[in-house]
Amino acid sequence: MKRMMTVLAMAAAMTTTAAYGHGYWLLPSSTVLSAPQFVTFDAAVSNDPFHFNHRPLQIDELQIVAPDGSKVEPINIGKGELRTTFDAKFEQKGTYRLSMYREGVRASWKEADQAKRFMGKAEELSKRIPADAKEVKVSEIANRLEAYVSVGSPSKLKTSGRGLEMVASTHPNDLVAGEPLTLQFLVDGAPAKGVEIEIVRGQTRYRDQKSGQKFTSGQDGKVTVTLPEAGMYWLDADFSDDKVSVKQAKERSLAYVLTLEVLPQ
Repeated sequence: MKRMMTVLAMAAAMTTTAAYGHGYWLLPSSTVLSAPQFVTFDAAVSNDPFHFNHRPLQIDELQIVAPDGSKVEPINIGKGELRTTFDAKFEQKGTYRLSMYREGVRASWKEADQAKRFMGKAEELSKRIPADAKEVKVSEIANRLEAYVSVGSPSKLKTSGRGLEMVASTHPNDLVAGEPLTLQFLVDGAPAKGVEIEIVRGQTRYRDQKSGQKFTSGQDGKVTVTLPEAGMYWLDADFSDDKVSVKQAKERSLAYVLTLEVLPQ
């Protein structure tokens, strides 16, 4: 399975080195509510979707946005050795967006023949890399993690026009197993060709095959997928280009991770 993206930045406020081979995720106990109530969430960095076996995900920058645009604060936050847990109460009719978005830089270089790495905020870059550093490589990174919870009927979702985002032909809280779903990927608000997508159904530890589906977006940024079974799905999308804003960087790496619940027919 494609590495479950990208960086321990989501787990350590973009101050550590990349965690290749591990992915991050946010798992709600429910995504569709018939009436206002609490939902409990697990958040972790792990080898397999929704199986906490590596480390907890820090949620300092988590935003929970209500249908009317107001913010909801997570409560009962607990951080264990393998996962973070928290609760949130969803009271308004419509869809709540839970998201974490972080931008920064990733750099590598040699200093006195020693390999060095840095991941963090762009403004800290010049303080970390000495003037006599060799083989300097810098790339920008922007990572977005999302999940949705709807009370009653789902409401329309809006994009921000920043980084890598996704628009679905069917609302993420209204998915049914076996029905075709068209996903359009946007970079800075425009359709993006060449986005690499992987979708994996949870509980991979109980299957001989992980059964991940891989796609690449077309000229219009779209792919059409079918999620064959009910369950929780982990979607990871990755894209790179040269539209950098940090002068030392040569490349920009974008990531988008979404949790989806698919209901039986």
